[in-house]
Amino acid sequence: MTHSLALLTDLYQLTMAYGYWRQGLATDGTESVFHLFFRRAPFKGHYAICAGLESALDYLAGLRFTDDDLAYLAELRSPSGSVLFDAGFLEYLRGFRFTAAVDAIAEGEVVFPHEPLMRLQGNLVDCQLVETALLNMVNFQTLVATKGARVAAAAGGDPVLEFGLRRAQGVDGALAASRAAYLGGCAATSNVLAGKQFGIPVRGTHAHAWVMVFGDELEAFRAYAAAMPGNCTLLVDTYDTLRGVEHAIEVGRELRARGHDLAGVRLDSGDLTALSSAARAMLDEAGFHRTAIVASNDLDEAGIAALRAGGSRISIWGVGTRLVTSHDQPALGGVYKLAAIRRPGGEWQDRIKLSNDLIKVSNPGLQSVCRFEGPDGPITDVIYDTRLGCTGLPDGQPLPNAPSRDLLTPVLRNGARVAAPANLGAARERAITGCAQFGVTAENLGGRPYPVVLDRTVADQKAALVAHWRTTSGKES
Repeated sequence: MTHSLALLTDLYQLTMAYGYWRQGLATDGTESVFHLFFRRAPFKGHYAICAGLESALDYLAGLRFTDDDLAYLAELRSPSGSVLFDAGFLEYLRGFRFTAAVDAIAEGEVVFPHEPLMRLQGNLVDCQLVETALLNMVNFQTLVATKGARVAAAAGGDPVLEFGLRRAQGVDGALAASRAAYLGGCAATSNVLAGKQFGIPVRGTHAHAWVMVFGDELEAFRAYAAAMPGNCTLLVDTYDTLRGVEHAIEVGRELRARGHDLAGVRLDSGDLTALSSAARAMLDEAGFHRTAIVASNDLDEAGIAALRAGGSRISIWGVGTRLVTSHDQPALGGVYKLAAIRRPGGEWQDRIKLSNDLIKVSNPGLQSVCRFEGPDGPITDVIYDTRLGCTGLPDGQPLPNAPSRDLLTPVLRNGARVAAPANLGAARERAITGCAQFGVTAENLGGRPYPVVLDRTVADQKAALVAHWRTTSGKES
């Protein structure tokens, strides 16, 4: 059964839409432009990996208010006891279809603070109503994709397996996290449903319970090897880790006698540096040079970096809770701001949100991002107004004499996709390539500082609007 997502919103989106409808702004042709962006890069780094666009486009293209949705809204009451929404507004919602134009940055692109990840242009209610759902989808997946990129970088080319399903924030959170982690650079997931839905490689071994079911560890390993001879990675720390490695080697020899091999041993507790080093020596001495050592146990990029620096011999990393919950930063501070409005028959009027906190002063106009690229990679990003194009850098500096490309491209028009659905594998490769270009390495997980500037005309218009609204205290002159 497909469930409506029309009510996946904060109530204030609906109360504002109702207010616009009462004012006639929902049906008189008033247009708006909103941008979705984040103000600070996560994890004290310099960048993020754009993700969540596919979920957002599916939501926008299918946005409908069902009879059940409308019946629920009809029951809502204000604190005074009166109905919250008029019947006429509910009929308006019954026929609602999302028609605004959407331009967006492709999933997997490396992006920076204040760059619009999405630009919505169209009917005021269309653009206002979808704010909360878009932020929910893009904020979370961008955060986890960035975390995935950091974990993958810390592993220095070793495969990272995402093992977070059992600790993820609910069913939807688990699926979105598995997809985003893979997009960011993880090699596979334990989440079988995510594997089916998104085409992500799935990997897994067995639990301690498997060993505990049998009379002894060796019997358990033999039984598992009999069941999974071509996919035999044995969890060796149920009782005594190094004794478990000895048992794994014995079973590995039996596998080889049947034409198979021991794929790996998995460590899930204890001193992972010392145990992996000892296990590697034992495996190599027994001739199991290709047998991988898989490690898990509340790992993240910091834990992986410390283990690698300490000389561990781990070759595959299982990362779960701290990745899918983004343990050290649980949310990306993405926001969604009005940047321009046009009354019927009029010209665009730029809008700006002021604050005593300078980072919260929004940028006006119909924004896009132009990335200039030299022979050694990107040089600078320029946020410009699509009505004027790139005109120059602030302080009179010319634009770089280098090839450039627009990061935002058309993705939705009149409720229908105008670009093919993103290929998750291609988005993942885009993220991996981009991280390398922007200096993300095992030694520098935050990447290098990168210049993102306002185009000269945008900067001038922003300064003029700041002066105007501070002078008039928010009153039209």
